[in-house]
Amino acid sequence: MKKSVPGRRGISYAKWGYIFILPFFVSFFVFSFFPLLDTIRYSFFEYYRSGLKQIGPNFVGMRNYLELLTTDLPKYAGNTFILWIIGFVPQIVVSLLLAQWFASARIKIHGKQFFKVVIYLPNLIMAAAFSMLFFTLFSDSGPINSFLVNHGITTEAVRFMATVGGTRGLVGLMNFLMWFGNTTIMLMAAIMGINPTLFEAAELDGCTNRQTFFKITLPLIRPILGYTLITSMIGGLQMFDVPQILTNGEGTPNRTSMTLIMYLNKHLASKNYGMAGALSVYLFIISAILCFLVYRMMNKET
Repeated sequence: MKKSVPGRRGISYAKWGYIFILPFFVSFFVFSFFPLLDTIRYSFFEYYRSGLKQIGPNFVGMRNYLELLTTDLPKYAGNTFILWIIGFVPQIVVSLLLAQWFASARIKIHGKQFFKVVIYLPNLIMAAAFSMLFFTLFSDSGPINSFLVNHGITTEAVRFMATVGGTRGLVGLMNFLMWFGNTTIMLMAAIMGINPTLFEAAELDGCTNRQTFFKITLPLIRPILGYTLITSMIGGLQMFDVPQILTNGEGTPNRTSMTLIMYLNKHLASKNYGMAGALSVYLFIISAILCFLVYRMMNKET
């Protein structure tokens, strides 16, 4: 029989967990939470610079919010949504297809690791560098136009960035190329996490590949699909660098590629902190509502 040592107490290691996560909470409150509160505070003030004179801060209540609704804010919100849809729809379709191919035990693809690396590589390239590359490729005197003219496909250079469809298409294509690899890896991990016996049972029951995909694979990876949709939606609302560089910050043509964050950046550049704060709060509310709706939709019991 083991005797207990007098005066010896049990050692608790629970405090070390709190110590290890303390740096995160300190960083979050200092660099995220307190600036968020300060942004909300500024949104209720008239605070901008006119020439060399600084106006405010003067409390104006909800005036900044109401004035934003009378501007082109709805138009820029529509632009942002359209640009996100153009890039996200092909991204999720191609990613699902590739994930199913790579994770399927029936399809024997040689060099899977090589292809995984290749499709993920665009995700490692900075968006600014990617935008400059596309700006050079699709400019009026760029390689794409030179190829089209030299081979007689077109008689003159195509002004891709002078048309609404051309500019939006390029932005959507860049967002697709940059993110479909990351989405493919996540969906492939989700599919590989499904119990293989389910697929074996479906095969024994005579299910086709289409039935297996829609009746087994898709329902079981729904949480990861929801996560992908939410993160992509947040990234779409924060879309800035690609259209900013491609259109030189003007959202050409006719501001049809101006996004909400580009509009926010213009307020910050003009030192109009009150309007910028109100627009930031609008973005926060829109993001929260959309994420909540997607979460409810993806977690709804079938």
